[in-house]
Amino acid sequence: MDIEVAVIGAGPVGMAAAAFLHQAGVAVRLFEANPDRAGQSRATTIHPRTLELLDSLPGERGSLAARLVAAGNRVPAAHFAALPNRLDYTGLDTSFPFVLVLPQPETERLLAAHLAEQGVGIETGWKLADLAQDEQGVTIVSETGDTRRAGYVVGADGAHSATRHALGLAFPGTPASTVGFLADVRLERPPAHPHHWDSERGSYSAIPLPGGIFRIFGHEPGDTGLTPEEAARRQAQIPDEAEIRATLKRLADDDLGLAEVLWSSRTGDTTRHVERYRAGRVFLAGDAAHVHLPAGGQGLNVGVQDAANLAWKLAAEVRGRAPRRIIDGPRSYDAERRPIAARLAANTLAQSALMVTFTPGGKALRDLMSHLIGRNGDTADELRGWLSGLDVSYAEDGGLAGRRVPNLPLADGRTLHRALRHDRFTLVAFGTTAVPSRADVVRSTRDWHGLAAVLVRPDGYAAEVWSAGEKIPEHWEHWEH
Repeated sequence: MDIEVAVIGAGPVGMAAAAFLHQAGVAVRLFEANPDRAGQSRATTIHPRTLELLDSLPGERGSLAARLVAAGNRVPAAHFAALPNRLDYTGLDTSFPFVLVLPQPETERLLAAHLAEQGVGIETGWKLADLAQDEQGVTIVSETGDTRRAGYVVGADGAHSATRHALGLAFPGTPASTVGFLADVRLERPPAHPHHWDSERGSYSAIPLPGGIFRIFGHEPGDTGLTPEEAARRQAQIPDEAEIRATLKRLADDDLGLAEVLWSSRTGDTTRHVERYRAGRVFLAGDAAHVHLPAGGQGLNVGVQDAANLAWKLAAEVRGRAPRRIIDGPRSYDAERRPIAARLAANTLAQSALMVTFTPGGKALRDLMSHLIGRNGDTADELRGWLSGLDVSYAEDGGLAGRRVPNLPLADGRTLHRALRHDRFTLVAFGTTAVPSRADVVRSTRDWHGLAAVLVRPDGYAAEVWSAGEKIPEHWEHWEH
């Protein structure tokens, strides 16, 4: 079969999935409904864990992460619910201790350039209408009746996923009750602080993007507590420049020197989660599987992390070497990523409550949460670890197996994330631990939890660990069998 995996949707999640699959040796092709890229910023935030994953994708001009970082703005802190005190990233144990601010069109351009360098094709103007699967593969059908045949399909085609609809999967959750404004603009008088909140007037934020552009967003009290029907009508009313100017004057007593509106939209707090991530030979990732309020820039990041979790498992299945535990067992894509998306839905709903409860009680809650973050204690650590993605874990009972392994320095001069292979596990030895001599064994010059060795999955999480004194088995790659 020429196409081993067809990816529906060539946004950031779909292209990342294709890149990871290709790196694992899978014949992959993307199918995108839109004939041209929209050119809208939408997602603008890339967190450290996402950059770590993209750092494992080498290209002609450096890793994909390095190319993204070169194009974006590094910001040393992240916000939670647009609170005044922010979460400092500078001390995180990562090669990317910052938030990368980069408009989505540029992220997509760099992803597409990477795929082109690797010879991965994208068919644009190809809109999925239906699919049918059997024991050998999946037939996908476009709206024009064009058909393709693939071994497996990954649906990364957004909140209104045609893949999910073709599978008939339920998408339960809660409809929008709050609608906000969103725009990319040029400002002559940008505010000194990025986030502003008032219990009577509402909230607005202004985040600098590359090229002298600002992302502004916020809410007004009149756009909260809506019925689903009211929210739908309000979301359909895209604000023009006059409305953006009037909104800023209401919220800030100044239009901030609004010089140009490049793009505008509405946001909502619709929160939904698909009933399952796999149906036979078809998988869902990103917004096709979970939607939520776009708070903290988490959607793109969790979606790319979905793709990284899925890709190596699917590659192993394509090659016929995947054990049951990663096909439909406790280490399967659905089993590991479903709890992550459930937690994502909960934290964005919590952020929504903090952002749009325009009452004295809402102000008191915001002040309390901002104070706790400002103390830089356990609350800040928990939120920082979650938003950055660095504390996302698949470990059970507090163990090390299933936890992210940091970018350890290696004896050969490389770092771990650059040494990872997408088609196999990597054994990392510490100190003088005796290990089998093989090409995919590396030795760390830094300790990690006092271990003798750790077996690292292609997505950078620990598969198995060995304490000091334990013997490393000769065939530690038994995960394949």
